[in-house]
Amino acid sequence: MFLALPAVKSHAAFAQDTTSTSLPDDIVFTEVGSAQDSAANKIVKDTTQAVKKDTTAAAKPISKTTETEKLTLWQTFIKGLFGGFLAFLMPCIFPMVPLTISYFTKRAGSRKKGIGQAIIYGISIIVIYVVFGLLITLLFGSSKLNELSSSGWFNFAFFILLIVFAISFFGAFEITLPSSFVNKIDQKADSSKGLGGIFFMAASLALVSFSCTGPIIGTLLVEASSKGNVLGPAVGMFGFALALALPFTLSAIFPGFLNSMPKSGGWLNSVKVCLGFLELALALKFLSAADLVWHWEWFDREIFLCLWIVIFVLMGIYLLGKLKFSHDSDLPYVSVPRLFLAILSFSFAVYILPGLWGAPVSVLSGLAPPMNTQDFILGGNAPAAASSSEFPAKVKYSDVLHPPRGFNAFFDLEEGLAYAKKVNKPMIIDFTGHACVNCRKMEDKIWIDPEVGRLIKEEFVLIQLYVDERSAKVPANQVHYSEILRKNTEDLGAWNADFQATKYNSNSQPFYVLAGHDLNTLVAPQGAIFDAKEYALYLQSALDIFKGKK
Repeated sequence: MFLALPAVKSHAAFAQDTTSTSLPDDIVFTEVGSAQDSAANKIVKDTTQAVKKDTTAAAKPISKTTETEKLTLWQTFIKGLFGGFLAFLMPCIFPMVPLTISYFTKRAGSRKKGIGQAIIYGISIIVIYVVFGLLITLLFGSSKLNELSSSGWFNFAFFILLIVFAISFFGAFEITLPSSFVNKIDQKADSSKGLGGIFFMAASLALVSFSCTGPIIGTLLVEASSKGNVLGPAVGMFGFALALALPFTLSAIFPGFLNSMPKSGGWLNSVKVCLGFLELALALKFLSAADLVWHWEWFDREIFLCLWIVIFVLMGIYLLGKLKFSHDSDLPYVSVPRLFLAILSFSFAVYILPGLWGAPVSVLSGLAPPMNTQDFILGGNAPAAASSSEFPAKVKYSDVLHPPRGFNAFFDLEEGLAYAKKVNKPMIIDFTGHACVNCRKMEDKIWIDPEVGRLIKEEFVLIQLYVDERSAKVPANQVHYSEILRKNTEDLGAWNADFQATKYNSNSQPFYVLAGHDLNTLVAPQGAIFDAKEYALYLQSALDIFKGKK
């Protein structure tokens, strides 16, 4: 299922977009006790009745072509490029270069023909990986991919997968595809003539290299899918395949290129082991996501940082030759590159060490568990800012959901709207998720800015709507069938995701809606803005409009 999102204006036009779409007719808000709550409840119901004529809003396809989305695609492409160049150095790919040289030497003809065949070879590699990315999207769709990537089971399964790959990289065992399957592809490449043989040669490369490219591709696809963009997986695979195909294309064009390349040997195994350490570290990110989704509340920030420190210290020791695995060759001396890499590994471990006492460690923003999971912070936990009117001691769903450290937040739309009406402030409706990397980066890097923090705490009412919260259930009279999600909104996450899609035409996180008490947008909603000054201007522009209306 595809979710196509409508065009949203650029950040430069914040104050120009004050339109909004309709709420679905079947959303029911329950009555609450206080007069203010009842008044707010009436406003929401009146808003729904006012747009009753537009009954097709929930079923409309959604499209999104914002500048933020384009930037996300570029970031995905660049990450794919980096992953492709990294994959080329893996032990099961690098030795494929001589095989490529041998194959194209047998097909030697005119120089012009050889160059053409080499280019076709490179394009075949790209096509294979891009088609794989498109198939992932076609089979699941952006909505399902987003839901899958934020699932506790999926994150835990991916954690186990990366651990298995890391153990394999350390030399405990080899992960390979069935030899009979790979041999059939190789035989097809040898027996085929013309372009078919070149394509099957590219397919052989993709299959043989699976044990090394699997973790890189898997991580890339998970991150691309979590953006909620239909093109993400394909764009990521294009970047990966482009970087991977380039050296093979060059080696097919210039057979002598092989002579200038270092021979495979012990250094390749060292690369593999170092990547094993990195896989081990990255696996903890997925375990953290599962912990947050399932509310285990044991894999907190300190445990995560301790494990990362140990992993990078051990990698530094390995690079110096003081830690040796069974398949490692003897290291008679430490080369200059190994020395510098060891220094980097030790330095990174020292850099994240203050995080154990509450330092932000911005480089891990989005990867490490949020700051509100930190048990001990030097100087004490910062209290949340006092509001103009006393904030409720307990809010709905606070038993399972917690605001960023130092902030007050509601987790139920109706409750937050009632409070915003009571204190006469605009709202920040923050569509977020437990497994959302950019959501945590915004909270850890941007919201801690003094001016941004002041605006959120003092001038707005923060309402965080988690789209991947499955344990909290909504009241029975709020459950309805979602045309977007194709299921009933029985849990809080499904209800919030449907509300975001049908009301604000978006399905990606983070997604910030600055709204008045009628739930209409004051300025154009935005995704992640990783510039504190720009984000503060964005908040201020909505605040000025709200005060101007009053």
